[in-house]
Formats: sequence, structure tokens, C-alpha cells
Amino acid sequence: MANASARAKARKASLIDSTRMRQLLQQSPDAIGTSIAEFGYRAEIDLYAGRYTGADLIEAALNHNLDSDFDSVLRFCQGDLKSMVAVYVERFSYQNAKTVLRAIHSGTSVEMVASEVLPEENSNNNYWLDIIRNCNTLGDAVNAMSGTPWGLALSKLETDSNLQQMEDALDSAYYNDAIASIQGSGCHPMLVRYIRNEIDHRNVINQFRGLRQGINGEDRDALMIGGGKIPKSVLKNASAADSNEGVLEALRRATSFDDSGFEDAIQASATSLDPVVTLLQDQRRSMMRRFAHLNPISAFPVIHYIESKVLEVQNIRLLVRGKAAGLPDEVIEAHMNL
Repeated sequence: MANASARAKARKASLIDSTRMRQLLQQSPDAIGTSIAEFGYRAEIDLYAGRYTGADLIEAALNHNLDSDFDSVLRFCQGDLKSMVAVYVERFSYQNAKTVLRAIHSGTSVEMVASEVLPEENSNNNYWLDIIRNCNTLGDAVNAMSGTPWGLALSKLETDSNLQQMEDALDSAYYNDAIASIQGSGCHPMLVRYIRNEIDHRNVINQFRGLRQGINGEDRDALMIGGGKIPKSVLKNASAADSNEGVLEALRRATSFDDSGFEDAIQASATSLDPVVTLLQDQRRSMMRRFAHLNPISAFPVIHYIESKVLEVQNIRLLVRGKAAGLPDEVIEAHMNL
């Protein structure tokens, strides 16, 4: 564990910091590609350069590099540490399962998915592409995923379940499995606390999003994921509220709910929930940084690195897509987490 923690810290130190990220903001998409090649993405840039250009090239390279990095990190983790880190990394498989279901539901061809979302150059994508290639219905996809954790979750649904119900089931299954997996011997209790906090944040976002979309209280309550620290009774009261202020007032009755900055975030979310999402993300990152500092030889430095790597990829992706869309630099920077 000491060796894995040290390696994770070294990797984190080599990530693109906020100063260099702002320097990238001043460049064109093509120049950004050249720059990030020097920051560890050269192999993937070269791999996709024959098929993609501009923002598409960078995004494909970013996704492939992230997958490879996950595999590399898991290889230098052993025993209980590997099990805990794997639980965290598993969430990305659930996200890919959602991508597959959406593609089949919308009738998107495997060629388009391979071109825009899951490139064939990344061998990790072959499993997902084969499902899209061989399945015509959501039911076919569920059968093809049998033997996997996400397949098991989907198999418990009614045969006529729609896409939204399947996605909700995957979210609930991931967190239920994660909590069950890390509560055994050898697990750090703070990791359980962190996952439960993440569940609470998902539920808070779903409350505000459901209200914005006009979803009734009963259906909003059905969206809540179990396992968080906010009591079910509080979430039920929040589901019954008919305004942002009412939802916030209900959530404040939970001692585990941190309302710092929420009033300002809600006021700023007239057209988008981004301010609320960003506030919660900042709270989780602050918690992860604190846990990693307090527990230098544990799973936290490794998971902190993974989170930081994901954030780097998200920032670069947002940067290049914003540049390609012609957005002003100040607008792009406002949406980046620096």
C-alpha cells in the first residue's frame, strides 16, 4: 500500500496544473493537441492522428489515455487496496453500459458509436461495440451483459422497462454494490463515508433536476438512491417541495447536509444546474484532498489521483470543445474546474 500510495502521488504531481491549463486556454485546438502530447498524451495522439483531427482527435486520445491509466493504476495495486480502487473505477463500466443502451435505444449504428464515442483502437471498447453490433433491442443488450454486475442489475427489471428505468437501476446498483464491497474487513471507514456523501450529492442533484423538469413528487422520490447519509424521510419531504427554496429547506433538516454556498448556487442556476453541480463537486474534492492528506498510506491517495486525472481530462475536453464551438475564453474558463 505504501508503494502504491507513493506512485499515485508521483503521478498526481505530473498532472497539468491550473497555470499550464490556462496557458492551453490561449491556444488553438491543433496547438493544444501538440502541447498535451508533451504532457503524457503523445502515444494516443499519434494513434488517432490518422483518423481524427482537431477536437475529435484530442477527445479520442484523452479517453483512450484515461482507460489505459486506470489499467496501469490497478496493476500496481494489490490485495484489499486493489479491491477498493476497483470499486471506484467500476463506475466507468456502468457509464459505458448506459452508452450502449442509449445507442441501441436510438438506433445508432455501431460505426457511428465507434467513430464518435467508443473508438475501436481502444481494445477495452470491443466488448461494448460487440453488444451494439449484435443486439437490436434493449432486451437483447441485457441478455448480452449477463454475467456482469451491470447485467445483473438490469436483469432484475421488468421486461418492458424503459431506458430511463434502466439507467436509474444502473445508478442504484453501482452504489449499492460499492457500499457492500467496501464495508468488509480491510476497508477504511472514511471511504464508506466518502461514497455515502457522493450518493447524497447525486440525490440532491436529482431533486433539483427533477423539480426543474416538472417531475412530480412521487416520481422524484423514486429517483432517490439508497445508502446515503441523508435520511429517507428528509428526501421524501424534499420530493414534496414545489420550489428550489422548499427543496433546500427540507434538505437542511439533515445534519449531514452542508448548505454552504447553496443559496448563491441556486440563484445562479436560473438557466442551468451547473452552479449546483460545481458546488457539490468542489465539496467532494475538498473532502478527498483532506482524506488523502490525513491518510497518506491508504486507498485515498490512489483514488485522489484517479479523481484528479479524470478532472484533467474533463477540463481539456471542455477546453477543446469550447474552442471548436467558438466560445470566448472567459466563458470556457468559467466552466472549467481550475
